[in-house]
Amino acid sequence: MNRPLVNPLDKDANPQAKKMSSFYEETLGFTPNSLFTMMHRPRIAEAFVEMNQAVMENKGRVTSALKRLIAYISSMTTGCRYCEAHAIRAAERYGSEEDKLRHIWDYKTYPAFSEAEKAAFDLAVAASSVPNGVDDTIADNMRKYWDEGEIVEIMGVIALFGYLNRWNDSMGTQLEGPAADDGKKLLGANNWEVGKHNYQR
Repeated sequence: MNRPLVNPLDKDANPQAKKMSSFYEETLGFTPNSLFTMMHRPRIAEAFVEMNQAVMENKGRVTSALKRLIAYISSMTTGCRYCEAHAIRAAERYGSEEDKLRHIWDYKTYPAFSEAEKAAFDLAVAASSVPNGVDDTIADNMRKYWDEGEIVEIMGVIALFGYLNRWNDSMGTQLEGPAADDGKKLLGANNWEVGKHNYQR
């Protein structure tokens, strides 16, 4: 794309935009352009922030770091480079071990990942595929390691990032510098690149 489909508002454009930016300052260290694109219709942005807070709330075994790794796997499956960079940055900020960050592409065979994590990542790949690939084998494996509430949490992350993947790849959202830097640092060895989300050509 030559430019984003819709330009984000300035974060100081109105009081609502200023208020919403504070949530992401803690999560990512900056407020994403995607939110300020949504701010053209503030109710969409507000609903998204509420959903994001509810989905990412830490309830126990599905940790904040694991949720971000699930978000990364989901985004990798759909091919949204913007969301991949955001998710891997957030996973690092929320305490994911560097060993896992650097070997997330190899989760099926890499020994640092537990069987429960592998089950969650398999669900993320299957649920993020088109057509959807969730079958009895994946469902049975999830039930083996996670209770129903935890499965709801995990599916919440996958569904939230399904929305974000569609939004940001279709909008061609400009990737912010800190997320681009982390994408290159943590994912570059696996041929990650900014792709369509870079307009500094």
